[in-house]
This record gives sequence, C-alpha cells and structure tokens, in this order.
Amino acid sequence: MAVCETCGNEYDMAFEVHAQGAVHTFDSFQCAIQAMAPICEHCGAKVIGHGVQVEQHWYCCAHCARQEGARQIVDREPILA
Repeated sequence: MAVCETCGNEYDMAFEVHAQGAVHTFDSFQCAIQAMAPICEHCGAKVIGHGVQVEQHWYCCAHCARQEGARQIVDREPILA
C-alpha cells in the first residue's frame, strides 16, 4: 500500500500525481489540493480552478489580481447586446 504524502494514511487506492518532474502520492483529491494548489496572493484561497497568473504571481480570480495592481485582467469578456 502507498502512503499519502499529505496525511500519512496508508491506502490501497492511493494515486500518483506527476508534476514538474516530481511524483507525488495521495490518498484523496483533498490531500492533493492541500499539498499542490497555489495560494491566492491576495485573499489566501487555494487556487483549484484556472486562477489568474500575473507574471510570477497567482490569484484565484481577476478581482484579487486587480486588488494587487494588475490592470488588464478580466474574469470573462463582457456580453455585448
């Protein structure tokens, strides 16, 4: 059985995540997110969706990026009638 690197649980259905040349073992998506998801540099939320990257900075949404000074960031294009 594999051991989750986040919580230490031995689990027969653990899975591996291959990312940036490293292999990680987890027993749940929750543990994988806890260990690997970037953290929004404005509000501190885990970025589990697409998020927004401005240079080397990660944010959970365009609003948080704008709060930190990004100007050209939008969540989606406005609908034109």
